[in-house]
Amino acid sequence: MEMAEYGISAGQHVAVVWDSSSPVEGLKNLVDKIQALVGPESRVSVENIGQLLHSAHAESSFDVVLSGMVPGSVTLHSAEVLAEIARILKPGGRVLLKEPVAAQTGDGRIKAAVRLPTALMLSGLVEVKELQKEPLTPEETQSVQEHLGYQGNDLWSVQMEGKKPNFEVGSSSQLKISFAKKSASSGKPAVDPTAAKLWTLSANDMDDEGMDLLDSDELLDSEDLKKPDPSSLRAPSCKESGKKKACKNCTCGLAEELEQKKESLQPKSACGNCYLGDAFRCASCPYLGMPAFKPGEKILLADTNLHDA
Repeated sequence: MEMAEYGISAGQHVAVVWDSSSPVEGLKNLVDKIQALVGPESRVSVENIGQLLHSAHAESSFDVVLSGMVPGSVTLHSAEVLAEIARILKPGGRVLLKEPVAAQTGDGRIKAAVRLPTALMLSGLVEVKELQKEPLTPEETQSVQEHLGYQGNDLWSVQMEGKKPNFEVGSSSQLKISFAKKSASSGKPAVDPTAAKLWTLSANDMDDEGMDLLDSDELLDSEDLKKPDPSSLRAPSCKESGKKKACKNCTCGLAEELEQKKESLQPKSACGNCYLGDAFRCASCPYLGMPAFKPGEKILLADTNLHDA
């Protein structure tokens, strides 16, 4: 790729990212050519890819970032490196990078060809496109084997371009939304001042003898003040279904009514000796089998005992 195709112009700030696979002479030649394009008033920053994350570059520092573009380089770009490149680019700035990729699937370090554009877009870059794709040169293949330990022969060299959006990460802007003003004749009826005054009550009205106020007690007649019959408060379901057993947490009074009936069915001793124990009880005594109890003590028998008796 010729220098004219990099799109670098005078006055721009450019960063060149290199790694251990970059030939020193090739790096020097590339920096000299870029410096000649941007002019003596601008600077060209040279950064090792391993130290890029620890650099002191502020956000939006560079117009163009070249990474892996040194002839003979086999630079790999991690997600962290791509995110850092996007951070130091100015809004609208461009990144040009070259990276070896696998034709089908990579080995974990080397990406597949289809994954490289996705990695650039996930870092925040837009308008990502492939500029060039060609097989590795013999020198690049040897460099991949030496620096990356990859022994396959299915690698390609891909050059990519991406741009940073025309806004800074985390920036905000106020939306300009215009709302049409409602016309005066919106169809809503106007409030009658006389009616508004009629429904307005102030503190002075309480002392005004001419103000006719209603007594709340007069709103109730004699029938409203009568205590209701408890039987009328029973839930309709209990009356209509004719239930013989009260519901759980009964509130209609059926549970109390059944309890009173159960107590009224308790037998009374005919001989007066039932409380002494089974030795003094008759053969048909409903208390038979129960322990002795004190005279006058309230004893409730189960329904089965009453039926048997």
